[in-house]
Amino acid sequence: MALPHPHEFFRDARRLEERLRQVVQGEVRFDEASRALYATDASNYRQVPIGLVVPRTMDDVIATVGVCREFGAPVLSRGGGTSLAGQCCNVAVVLDFSKYLRNITWLDPSRRLAHVEPGIVLDALRNEAEKHELTFAPDPATHSRCTLGGMIGNNSCGVHALMGGKTVDNIEKLDILLYDGTRMTVGRTSEEELAAIIAAGGRKGQIYAGLKLLRDRYSQLIRERYPDIPRRVSGYNLDQLLPENGFNVARALVGSEGTCVTVLGATCELKASPQHRRLVVLGFKDAFLAADHVPLVLRHSPIGLEGFDGMLVDYMLRKNLAVDDVTLLPPGRGFLLCEFGANSPQEVESIIDRFVEDAKSYPEQPSVDRYSPAEAARVWKVRESALGATVFVPGERHRWEGWEDSAVPPEKLGQYLRDLLHLINSYGYSTPIYGHFGQGCVHMRITFDFSSVQGVASFRRFLEEAAEICLKYGGSFSGEHGDGQARGFLLPKMFGPELMEAFREFKALWDPTNAMNPGKMIDPVRVYDATENQRIGPAYSPATPKTWFTYPGDNGLFSAATTRCVGVGACRKVDQGTMCPSYMATREEKHSTRGRAHLLFEMLEGTTIKDRWLNEEVRDALDLCLSCKACKTECPVNVDMATWKAEFLAHYYGHHNHPMQHYAFGFMDRWARFASLAPRLANLPGKIGVTSSFMRRLLHIAPQRKIPQFAPRDFRREWNTRHGWKPANAQADVMLWPDTWNNYFHPDVLHAAHRVLEQAGAPVTVPQHHVCCGRPLYDFGFLDAAKSYLSQILDTFAHQIMAGISVVMLEPSCASVFRDELLNFFPDDPRAQRLAKQTVMLSQYLSTTMSLRRSPNEFCFPLSDLPAQKM
Repeated sequence: MALPHPHEFFRDARRLEERLRQVVQGEVRFDEASRALYATDASNYRQVPIGLVVPRTMDDVIATVGVCREFGAPVLSRGGGTSLAGQCCNVAVVLDFSKYLRNITWLDPSRRLAHVEPGIVLDALRNEAEKHELTFAPDPATHSRCTLGGMIGNNSCGVHALMGGKTVDNIEKLDILLYDGTRMTVGRTSEEELAAIIAAGGRKGQIYAGLKLLRDRYSQLIRERYPDIPRRVSGYNLDQLLPENGFNVARALVGSEGTCVTVLGATCELKASPQHRRLVVLGFKDAFLAADHVPLVLRHSPIGLEGFDGMLVDYMLRKNLAVDDVTLLPPGRGFLLCEFGANSPQEVESIIDRFVEDAKSYPEQPSVDRYSPAEAARVWKVRESALGATVFVPGERHRWEGWEDSAVPPEKLGQYLRDLLHLINSYGYSTPIYGHFGQGCVHMRITFDFSSVQGVASFRRFLEEAAEICLKYGGSFSGEHGDGQARGFLLPKMFGPELMEAFREFKALWDPTNAMNPGKMIDPVRVYDATENQRIGPAYSPATPKTWFTYPGDNGLFSAATTRCVGVGACRKVDQGTMCPSYMATREEKHSTRGRAHLLFEMLEGTTIKDRWLNEEVRDALDLCLSCKACKTECPVNVDMATWKAEFLAHYYGHHNHPMQHYAFGFMDRWARFASLAPRLANLPGKIGVTSSFMRRLLHIAPQRKIPQFAPRDFRREWNTRHGWKPANAQADVMLWPDTWNNYFHPDVLHAAHRVLEQAGAPVTVPQHHVCCGRPLYDFGFLDAAKSYLSQILDTFAHQIMAGISVVMLEPSCASVFRDELLNFFPDDPRAQRLAKQTVMLSQYLSTTMSLRRSPNEFCFPLSDLPAQKM
């Protein structure tokens, strides 16, 4: 067992926090929840930080580092927190740049340059650059939420690094802050400038003199030992100090993973963005053959060349991911996505015509499909769904990163994959294959066993052997994700003792006190081993409390469910989709799906979050969750935060009294049923100023909102009056569900739906008595009542359910109860399974009905039949 790293013994957090609060205008957070939120990234690793600072200004950053220097506290810069190698978690003061410091300072299209703050999200820069037909070429799969500061730290790449290079190839200058307080702007340096800087002396002159000595001493070794491949990301970029690279200090610091300096700003190079793009996909018998043909495809200069195997497709189908999009792929078990770009439609069509014709002469002739822009977007969705497809696959062991990012010369990729898969199989592991085949970089999620000491030991041996295979082909252990803790310990294999000493000298020039992200990548004391600080390892023993829900997809354990979040942060996007609305509004990690999942994980882990189900900080983080269930579909691993929130609240309010508004809204169906007996009387308090104001205060309703009015006659009562209950109703094909909101407040919507269904030729029935799915009960933790509601529904409608009746819903949240919560309460009840499958939205039912009709004219009705306010 390795001894703790020296920086882990920091014990002056209270005074450090007090001092930071005196000098920082932004947010200083040393509470348990904030520390738990930042204890991990998207990797296998976990280290609880000393505290968190969310700076509002660059002066806040400078002040924070100054106070940390005063107390000897280590520092870690953080962007989107999506790092996969553990470089973004440490026992340090974490600086989160993503909330406030996320601006474009300037953008000059004539010079193709932009200056940005480190917290800016990549897509924000790319969207602005595209207005001038420019782009920042590297685009990782996390482009909608990763920050430029994080990309600079990791030396990130992505699909279009093939077109424009890695991040290191697209940085002109960096504005940096050293731990000792020195500020400087660094970039390309001519020999004359270098001499002048050294002659001027001072801290900058001292550093540049040391860099020059380092370059002169190690230049030949750097040329010999650095792999000459497109995706060498491992190690420090000392090659950027060579004369042929212009002694570029900014680029030498790219990829240093926060171990040397704090980045305050970056001047980025922008590349021309082809405005006309087309996609061609080649299908081969397997991924090895696909990789073998990469050099032939590269002859045609694609701007993107991705690959994946048939196992990935199998898992997508098994998890119901991008199912319709997968059908667009050509036949095969190994695929190459070949994207071409040009400045005119004619030019790009000419390129792909030549390419497709050339593909006919390949040694292993592939199946070929070319796509329209709309189809291409769907095929790219398949590739971008790769991570979601590789984890939590039904019937499969869990898969982990750890050897997920290696890169070799593209022309050797096929043979490298064969040898690597032979090693994987010999350990009894398995993995899908996907990645940036055009640059020889491959991603994997391997079935490592981290739950036992023997499993971790096997993982460690595997890494050593995989590293040897990678080196045999002239590769790099990291081709995109960085070294961090996952691969830092392996760097001596790749670079040898002399260059490892050069790395330590490089770090010491910038960070002589070893306070910048210590223990990661390069460290004068020691680098963490890949088996230390594991988030889920042999010692992981979470609480396994009795729960209301059964969590059938997670072995019946809430603790297993909370491990679903793999940290990639899709819930932190702000310009697309629905997940996560509370994060979009607040830009707060704790109000993202990932943040909440991490808090619940830490709550059950037990060392940081105290009081478990009674913890107020966890309750506060869940409070803004809208229970919209966007995460259930948009999260790559289907985190269901609405269910987890309901579970937590049920436990929390088992020891606390519910406030009045919980009963008012949670049991709205009961109040609405009573109100329907005398709706005019029930509406009166909401119309009178004094009583209306009192109701708003009592029930915590915003004063700007109008109190909803009950309809004069509810839908179900009116339907029974008009149609009456007949035995034939039991033979109907469709049951129109009268949800509480529409039934008691907007019955005209249900009447319109009934007319539409009749026009479609569907025999319709409606429940004879009051019913409710109980959806509001979940939002307040009334799970005993919620389960009782559903049990009653299963009993009441057992005959119709088993007869196969379609239950047509107008309210999506009600449908989700039958599709999700019902099965979570009654996973083994055949009635529940049938009802979940037979529940459809009106639009779904009508689209199915119309698809079976021969003529669209058979299904027509006047728009006047629809209620005006809902049109």
